Amino acid sequence: MKLKLDKNELKPFLQSLIEDYDVYAPVELKEGVSIYKKIDQPEEINLNLLNPQKPVKEVFFPQSEVMLRYERAGKRSQVALMEEVVRERVIFGARPCDIQAISVIDEVFLGKDYTDVYFLHKRKASTIIGIACNHPLSTCFCSSTGGDPFSRKGSDLFFIDLGEAYIAELLTEKGMAFRENRFFKEASSEDLTLAQQIEEKASKKTDASLPIDGIEKRLDQMMESPFWDRIHEKCIGCGICTLLCPTCHCFDIMDEDLAGKGQRVRNWDSCLSTLYSQETSGHNPRPTGRERTRQRLMHKFNYFLKNFGRIACVGCGRCILYCPVNFDIRQVIKEIQKAGDS
Repeated sequence: MKLKLDKNELKPFLQSLIEDYDVYAPVELKEGVSIYKKIDQPEEINLNLLNPQKPVKEVFFPQSEVMLRYERAGKRSQVALMEEVVRERVIFGARPCDIQAISVIDEVFLGKDYTDVYFLHKRKASTIIGIACNHPLSTCFCSSTGGDPFSRKGSDLFFIDLGEAYIAELLTEKGMAFRENRFFKEASSEDLTLAQQIEEKASKKTDASLPIDGIEKRLDQMMESPFWDRIHEKCIGCGICTLLCPTCHCFDIMDEDLAGKGQRVRNWDSCLSTLYSQETSGHNPRPTGRERTRQRLMHKFNYFLKNFGRIACVGCGRCILYCPVNFDIRQVIKEIQKAGDS
């Protein structure tokens, strides 16, 4: 079902959502950092951000998350799990690449063998309102990784910006629950034609030329290749690419205890960290940037593909846009394919 929302009705529409849901949306903080966060009023939202610096995965898999709290009482301890989600949530304004990334980490946290209850409860309680990318950045390459700036996959509702209004596509059962919303009205044939023209124009702007097919086979042959000696030299190991990546999902767990009270906390981690692979003995099987850079690329384009049938990259371009030394994963992909030919 396709409806229309005039832009002068957007704030009242969002206010109605805030009254009924916890609403998470793109926000630019005073420090200039942009994130998805819970909003209290529509004016906080910034839809001019093509993609916030921090991905929408943080709404489901927080950077730091308390898993349980405990308190010792004599010889016994009281433990309280923290996975409950009190209120239904709406994620508003997420871009297709970020939404596709959630389906990628679904494979990990909602797998056949293991289910993460913290992630699961947030996922079940969430309705996703995606928004199309009319003007993809030069660093975007979602079309090379199975995505598209107008991909509806994973959205419950999908908005297309027409300039003075939005087309609102109701795609799932959760989305159809909004069909009687008082702010929506019927879209005209002219509106739908304009939306199609905008989509066709935008879909030509992202890089669809990257040679992704067969990359896992190339990488199988390159574990000990001198290629990694050269390619890692530019990387300074800051880890910004993994921390801002919408599909990276590595974490560390720490227990914090003080005077018989404490909590267990899960924090994001990075395979580019020097301590990430260090064993209790002190041995580190990935002692240098060479091995750590190789791990990052192997995980995204080899291991994940073998385990789940898809690569762990959605082409959002954050790792290119925010890398302080201009390490461009697109160029690395091209060089991997060329190295496999040599």
